[in-house]
Amino acid sequence: MPRLTNSLSALTLLVSTLGLGCGAEPPPSPDTAADSAKPASTAANEGEATAKGPERKPFENPGGMWVPSQLAEHGDTLKGAGLELDPKALTDPMQPPLAAVVSLGGCSASFVSPDGLIVTNHHCVTGILQFNATPQQNVVNDGYLAKTRADEKWAGPTNRVFVTRSFKDVTKEVREGLDKLPNDRARNDQIEAREKSLVAACEKDRPEVRCSLKAYFAGAQYLLIEQLEIRDVRLVYAPPEGVGNFGGEIDNWRWPRHGGDFAFLRAYVGKDQKPADHAATNVPYKPAHYLRLAQKPLAPNDFVMVAGYPGVTNRLRTSFEIKELLDWGYPRRIAAFEEGAKVLESVSKQSDAIAIKATPFLRGISNALTKIKGLAEGLGKGGVAAERAKKDAELAAWIGGDDGRKAAYGDVMGKIEALIAEHKKTREGDAALGEVMMSANLFAAASSIVRMAEERPKPDAEREPDFQERNWKRLEQRMARLSVSYDRAIDQAMLKLLLERMAKIPEKERPAFVATIAGKKLDAASIEKAVKGLYEGTKLEDEKARLELLKTAKLDDLKKSKDPLIKLAVALRPAYKAREEREKSFDGAMALLRPKYFEAMQKMLGKQIAPDANGTLRVTYGSVRGYRPKKEAPIYTPFTRVSEMVAKHTGKEPFEAPSKLLAAAKAKKFGAYADASLGEVPVDFLSDLDITGGNSGSPTLNGKGELVGLAFDGNYEAMASDVIFLPEITRTIHVDLRYVLWVMDVEGADNVLQELGVKPSID
Repeated sequence: MPRLTNSLSALTLLVSTLGLGCGAEPPPSPDTAADSAKPASTAANEGEATAKGPERKPFENPGGMWVPSQLAEHGDTLKGAGLELDPKALTDPMQPPLAAVVSLGGCSASFVSPDGLIVTNHHCVTGILQFNATPQQNVVNDGYLAKTRADEKWAGPTNRVFVTRSFKDVTKEVREGLDKLPNDRARNDQIEAREKSLVAACEKDRPEVRCSLKAYFAGAQYLLIEQLEIRDVRLVYAPPEGVGNFGGEIDNWRWPRHGGDFAFLRAYVGKDQKPADHAATNVPYKPAHYLRLAQKPLAPNDFVMVAGYPGVTNRLRTSFEIKELLDWGYPRRIAAFEEGAKVLESVSKQSDAIAIKATPFLRGISNALTKIKGLAEGLGKGGVAAERAKKDAELAAWIGGDDGRKAAYGDVMGKIEALIAEHKKTREGDAALGEVMMSANLFAAASSIVRMAEERPKPDAEREPDFQERNWKRLEQRMARLSVSYDRAIDQAMLKLLLERMAKIPEKERPAFVATIAGKKLDAASIEKAVKGLYEGTKLEDEKARLELLKTAKLDDLKKSKDPLIKLAVALRPAYKAREEREKSFDGAMALLRPKYFEAMQKMLGKQIAPDANGTLRVTYGSVRGYRPKKEAPIYTPFTRVSEMVAKHTGKEPFEAPSKLLAAAKAKKFGAYADASLGEVPVDFLSDLDITGGNSGSPTLNGKGELVGLAFDGNYEAMASDVIFLPEITRTIHVDLRYVLWVMDVEGADNVLQELGVKPSID
């Protein structure tokens, strides 16, 4: 079934898309030139902005990542906030500007030319850069520019561009009769069966289409979403590391910010304009709509909106779940990520080739670590968890104040609390099982091979969704992609780390499966021996062998295999199966409880609520504005400048800007990209928009629906906004379009500029 954002998996693993969120004072930055820009980016009050905008009062954003159809009720508010388009334009995903906004399957992006040119964030193409990097041509560090279409580099077999074409409400088809089923597992199975049927009908005889069933409002509503799936994606331009990741982890989630987090891709299709596998004969995709660049300079208080595909928020979770995360989930994940980052940094020093492969993994862990620390601080010290508990208490009192409400909702919160308490009994082992799969890529491959052998003999309608025939090609592509991303040294180091962490748990409390991997003793010598043995005897490092087993292996044969990783996957399959059974029962129970909890909340509040983020197309709107990080601090103003980037430059990572940019900035070669009020090129800007992980790369649009920048980050102080939106301090960080164009002009990406309709203006 479609996993709700509140599922057992989300509670135990805390993985997938990480968003933004709040409340606590950020830790101090290291004593480096990174702080040198701060005085220029602060002011005593909001009127002392670095650029002069309209004198009108900024729109006070209450938060909300809105489904396009919900915006039909926002017409007057949108107009009052500064939207110049007809508000109805934002309700239809097939019309501009929303039709130009696409998903990359984890990041957002948008079409910006009639020839399928796509703009997104630099950090969203790290995996693509790694796929194409070699020690001799390290495009991860140096960036890449395709001067011609023939030079555009393939992004790899697993990369996709998804163009949303329709939403269909299928709530009745999914939910009808669920309350009459005998138990939680039966309920889960029924929802899953209905999902398979709806998706199969949607995709029938249309290989270019990818359909999915998505739960909204904690399962109170289901939408069937149809997307065009483009399978040939190519890299056009990514700036050097010293632009795209300027400031690195020191500046991550912080303001002021001076990063040029942007990159360009292109979508390719067959000559008939239908999606096709990567081939030299493919041609650029011709989107029905693409974004135009803004003609009017952006200024403080201006209306802005972001359209994209936010991943996960938890505003409809109960306080019981928030407490579970705060007391156990976040501390556990913080410890694991801190140790994992150190191990990856260490193993990266072994060679340039290993460093290239470790980079996407290390950046992902580092980013998640900072995010979860901010969430933990915001929920705890920032008082968000206490505020959530208060809201649940108010809801309970409201329910208890009326006999009809008591009959409808009286047992909901108690049952949810009981489910969370039951989950605690197996949470450590379930989380560790997930970490084995995430830590060791080759073990994950072995597990997929075993699971495919288990599922293949079944009729397709009875297979697990991920292993239905519609996904076989994807599984094969992931196996092939592993050849470029996998390295034995990284895999072994991360698996050893996990076992070392398990060794610190008292034997009586240690998950039983750990002994299957390395024995009961679990000392340093036994861990070293076990991990070494798993990799020395395996054939799965051979791509051909992996693919052959995935396509043809039978379960009985795999049970007799002498390959150590296959043997381990077979041995651990019962543990994973038991975990899956628990998850399905949990989700089946929540399929009744969550919608009741939401319905009660909705009735008590008496107003429209935005559903939690779930990876589908959303719109959020507000204005360009600064913020005060804490009461006694000066207000951060909403724009940073190129001169501040130069002041931050140290010549060493992560403050190592390209020499061309430094020279152009010092010579004040700003071309057509300078802001009249700033007197130079703006770099990044702030808005009060409501976004989260998955929104990375989302186009930031002005009131006319024109491109003014790209969303790429949030602020540390407001990370707990994933649980409760905090309007005073929640901010989105965007790279300014003018900086994007200036960098490309200075770096010589004239062909990309011209495709965007911009005439290069810097010699």
